[in-house]
Amino acid sequence: LGKRVAVVAAVAAGAGTAWLYLRQQKSRREQERRRKELRALALGKGDFQLRDQHGKSRSLADFQGRWVLLYFGFTHCPDICPEELGKLSQVVEKLEKEKELPELQPLFITVDPERDDEAALRRYLRDFHPRILGLTGSAREVREAGKAFRVYASAGPRDEDGDYIVDHSVLLYLLAPDGVLQDYYGRGKSEEEVARSVRRHMGTYRALE
Repeated sequence: LGKRVAVVAAVAAGAGTAWLYLRQQKSRREQERRRKELRALALGKGDFQLRDQHGKSRSLADFQGRWVLLYFGFTHCPDICPEELGKLSQVVEKLEKEKELPELQPLFITVDPERDDEAALRRYLRDFHPRILGLTGSAREVREAGKAFRVYASAGPRDEDGDYIVDHSVLLYLLAPDGVLQDYYGRGKSEEEVARSVRRHMGTYRALE
């Protein structure tokens, strides 16, 4: 009986190891497929020249060598942008606690440069993670930055007070240290799901050749 139990245990252990190996292989294949799709989309290619909330000139090249989680929005956004920036902040906070992981830089680029100057960004971003950098610039500079990520942004009609809403894409973009887009996340992704995905990308990352 003892031998039979030992054999059954060995078979079960072997089956478990094989299942884990196949699962890891499937995950690697899925990630490689995802990388190829993102490479084909060519999102995030090129560079931008913007200013942060402190008036410092910033380009995408400044963040080479760092992981970046990026969101496009605007400070007069009534609900979606605060929700997404809150999510972004929580993701950064979760991953900061894992000291073995590389630092994740949160970025916010306005799609409303007419109203979102440096002072407006400083006021707005006080309510979110302290390391978020807010970026703005001229209408052309902001448009070019959005174009690199195929961001849709369109200002609606103005009311009697001159206020308006900007309809825009709602995505978080994850950029690897080489500047290549690794993934993107819509509103349906929770902060836990985004954090888990970012953690996985950090663990399996290799620069594209």
